[in-house]
Amino acid sequence: MSIPPPPGAPQPPEGPYQHYGPPYRTWGQGYSPYTRPSPVSGVAIAALVLGLLCFVPAAGLVLGVIALAQIRRKGQSGKGMAIAGVVLSSVGLALWVVTLATGAASGIWRDVKDGTRGNASFSLVEGECFDVPGDSLEGLTYDVDRVSCEGGHDGEVFGAVTMSGGSAFPGDDAVTEAADEKCTPLEEKYVRDSWALDGVDVYYFGPTRQSWRWGDREIACIFGNTDDRETLTGSLRVDETSLDADQLAFLDAMDAVDAVLWEEPEEYPEDDLRANQDWARDVHGVLGEQTGALRGHTWRTGAEQPVAALVKEMEAARKDWAKAADARDSNTFYTSSANGYGYVDGPTTVTARRALGLATTPPSDEDYGDGFGDEDDGSGGDNLNV
Repeated sequence: MSIPPPPGAPQPPEGPYQHYGPPYRTWGQGYSPYTRPSPVSGVAIAALVLGLLCFVPAAGLVLGVIALAQIRRKGQSGKGMAIAGVVLSSVGLALWVVTLATGAASGIWRDVKDGTRGNASFSLVEGECFDVPGDSLEGLTYDVDRVSCEGGHDGEVFGAVTMSGGSAFPGDDAVTEAADEKCTPLEEKYVRDSWALDGVDVYYFGPTRQSWRWGDREIACIFGNTDDRETLTGSLRVDETSLDADQLAFLDAMDAVDAVLWEEPEEYPEDDLRANQDWARDVHGVLGEQTGALRGHTWRTGAEQPVAALVKEMEAARKDWAKAADARDSNTFYTSSANGYGYVDGPTTVTARRALGLATTPPSDEDYGDGFGDEDDGSGGDNLNV
């Protein structure tokens, strides 16, 4: 039943339908129909991903906080992912703090570098001892096992040097040359008594073409076993920290003489007598200096007589070197210089060394040469590992 409008009120339009009340409200800005889900926050997704990647935890934590603020403001979804990103990033950040505080990060990086190197230095440091797979230090080596120097081991590191160079690998010959040049001074510093290296060869671990691309520039200088000595036992270190004043005085004198003996000319006396005479004159001079130093030192009880006997032989040898310096022909030079070599590494030297507590096994002929025209450079490193 319709109630007619009061008199004077506007009349509704004619037609079959009639509206009652205002029309339904349409969806406006800020409303979403129930059939369309809210968009997921991209920042929340990024926070979750970075939270899972533990090497960038700080970034995940920051993005997670930003995502939570945007979700509240814009009505987006992804709150759970943002919270998960914040939690995972917080845990990852805490782990990084602990790792850096304990120094574990350096060990991890070292392991990463070792895994990318072929025949590399493995970040070995001076004084470390190690074993290698197989029976030899020659050839390519991909792994080492660090062991105590007290027991048997394949190698002992006596120093490490760093090569310079750009991105292009300089070649195996350049690595060998650098090792020869830079490892020898470290060897002499690490082992002041060369006699202590009887039966020991010098090797090295150096960069290869592959490891060079990863930034490997390090050469590890190594003492290793020879063919007739399968392993080393105990540390070979004999430096100034482990020698007393008497031992150092003796080694200083012997090293000074040996240094001049190593300067023997490459030319034979019959080819260049003058050069050999000059060298003999240098030997004569250094023998005078060092016998004076040995006589002037006050030796421990039990060492005075052995050292005095050695000095007496050195003074006799000095006279022979004076004759060699004045030789008129090569035959006279050979005879005089051979007599001058007579005391070197002889029984009197061994007796003096024993009294001083030094090594008593003379170096082999391979280390010192035959005394005439030997071209060995004195490095002792015939089998260097590349």
